[in-house]
Amino acid sequence: MTLHAVVGINWGDEGKGRMIDYLARDADLVVRYQGGNNAGHTVINDLGTFKLRLVPSGIFQPGTVNVIGPGTAVDPESLDGELAELLERGIDTSGLLVSDRATVVFPFHRDQDAWEEERLADRHFGSTRRGIAPVYGDRHLKRAVVLGELFDEELLRERLAPVVEWKNLAHATLYPDRPAISLDGMVKWGLEYGRRLRPYVRDVLPELAAAERRGAHIMCEAQLGALRDILHGIYPYTTSASTLAGYAPVGSGLPGAPLARVTGVMKAFSTCVGEGPFVTEEHGEWADALRKASGEYGVNTGRPRRIGHFDAVASRYGVLLQGAGELALTKLDSLSGLPELRICTSYEIDGRTTGDFPLTHLLDRARPRYETLPGWDEDLTGVRDFAELPPAAAAYVLRVEELVRARIRYVSVGPERDQLIDRGPHGC
Repeated sequence: MTLHAVVGINWGDEGKGRMIDYLARDADLVVRYQGGNNAGHTVINDLGTFKLRLVPSGIFQPGTVNVIGPGTAVDPESLDGELAELLERGIDTSGLLVSDRATVVFPFHRDQDAWEEERLADRHFGSTRRGIAPVYGDRHLKRAVVLGELFDEELLRERLAPVVEWKNLAHATLYPDRPAISLDGMVKWGLEYGRRLRPYVRDVLPELAAAERRGAHIMCEAQLGALRDILHGIYPYTTSASTLAGYAPVGSGLPGAPLARVTGVMKAFSTCVGEGPFVTEEHGEWADALRKASGEYGVNTGRPRRIGHFDAVASRYGVLLQGAGELALTKLDSLSGLPELRICTSYEIDGRTTGDFPLTHLLDRARPRYETLPGWDEDLTGVRDFAELPPAAAAYVLRVEELVRARIRYVSVGPERDQLIDRGPHGC
């Protein structure tokens, strides 16, 4: 076993942190390989409830090395605060490694993100305003600074000067009422947070390469889900990085290593944070009750997640994009007490029925076509064997499995680490 990617099948918030915390017990390293602090992972275990933003979800496993890879966008101020929170709660973070090639999110990236959302008004993208789109844009425009450049004042000033000049020129036109960026202020900020993070930052490639050579289990942790991927998602309502398993070796720091295993994570119903088409979305009493019962609020933003019936069309597309050989179905327990359950099996678009996931502008016109399954009343939180599930719950899982065309190995029946059914590598 070498690289094992744990990825989202849908719009994000599927429960990846919960699954990584469980699966990391068998991992030698856990590597966060893309994204920034714009979406978090909630982990509940015997140590408490934690809301992680950048630190990998394997941080709670003694002996597991945790890495923030070069594909990430790191806000040093946010990471410093997150580490302080973990240390305050008794979590050992001394073994964390942070790639010196990771892209630095500066305060002016956060400002630009917020100002642009305000400028767009009702055309906004639903950004979390953490600076992720601007910083990835700068990386591709070759204007970004990497973490390894924060430790030399002369170098940092040289790297930042043209960036600040360009930003101020652009902002003067786009956001004329906003203050100019101070080069001195940004250099000071970068040096200070560089100093704080210095013990963690290094070239991670040698350690990762050595781990791969000895056959270590390297788990690659993704943020968000397949439908937010910059190329294959519901563009332009996507994140600004690749959320796919195929990017895991590159973003982790081992671009030449093959993926040995991909575990896709999806909920037993559909949820979405942010803007963009969401075909099975429901409003009103049903949605409010399920949102409350399942705690569907954004980890970082606290925003209520949009909620709907399970979308097999979108999920099948996500499974295909991720190349998932096995799935984890989370929050099945949240559906207990519903008299019936609906699954979207196809879309109707302009009078035509399709089982394929189309371009974003067609999703805006798509109408869900459902099949209905009976619900169940039993409490599932104590079940640990698939054979002990109520027949209606087992039938629901097996129907979802059939529709998405991938095997559901894990079924989560609660937020705690051990509230999980493992059907084994060959199912039951």
